[in-house]
Amino acid sequence: MTNILELYVKLVGLVLAGFILGRKLPAPVPTRLAQFLFWVGVPIGIVAFLRKADLSGQIWIAPAIAYLAILLGAFLAWLGIKGQAYFTNTILQQPTQGSFILASMVGNTGYLGYPIALAMVGQKYFAWALFYDMLGSLFGAYALGVAIAVRFGGGVQNYWQITKAIFINPALWSFGFGLLFRQVTIPAAVEFFLDKFAWSTVALSLMLIGMRLSNLNSWRSLPQAGMSLGIKMLLVPLILGSILPLFGLTGATAQVIVLQMGMPPAFATLVIAETFNLDRDLAVTALAAGSMVLLVTLPIWLWLF
Repeated sequence: MTNILELYVKLVGLVLAGFILGRKLPAPVPTRLAQFLFWVGVPIGIVAFLRKADLSGQIWIAPAIAYLAILLGAFLAWLGIKGQAYFTNTILQQPTQGSFILASMVGNTGYLGYPIALAMVGQKYFAWALFYDMLGSLFGAYALGVAIAVRFGGGVQNYWQITKAIFINPALWSFGFGLLFRQVTIPAAVEFFLDKFAWSTVALSLMLIGMRLSNLNSWRSLPQAGMSLGIKMLLVPLILGSILPLFGLTGATAQVIVLQMGMPPAFATLVIAETFNLDRDLAVTALAAGSMVLLVTLPIWLWLF
């Protein structure tokens, strides 16, 4: 309970600070901060946290679970669309269906998942969250997510942008470098400052979420967003979390995986929705509402698992 309260104070405090700053600071500031975190902060943070992470055990199963969660979310969203059409005789527009499926399957396992996993289970198990995100959510969003966007969206598709988003992602390269850098001995002072920089990056990432939320003002698609969040943040973690022991995952490792599965929709869903002309209002509403719902669901998953 003490850990949860401390986490809430940090999460709410930093996100709220970012929310306030997002309303006060010039518009380019959040963009510049996002660029700094994308190109510098997050990659260095990944290298730093990997040095203290435990890579033993079945860690490679983390991305496999991520793909299961993504596919299950997409399948349940498809069932929800068909169920709504059957029971209400109303059919969602194609762009809305695309955003609905995306919001149900891809989670914010990086900017939000990392700090929560670090706070609740420590750096030792950070690699599980990292493998889930880097080798699971990233490709789930920009591979399967793009395929779904092409199916339900329209307009001009810039495939080079999507390809670049995957293969020129500095976080992915730092992930590989961090695995090699684990074996390098560095001075204690450098290790200290590297660690402090990494934690500062976590704080800035949470503030950036607040800044972005300060600009999300659309709630017109709340019913559809509520359904997608029920799938993404309740059904998928509950179903897959209950069978994790079958994969040999228990204790802190299972907790990390469940927390990652229970994250709200990723900002990548909004990027994809805008790129492929899906329902932007639904993507925006799911992002904002999901960040609030997390405060309720987080203690549930920690209690159950």
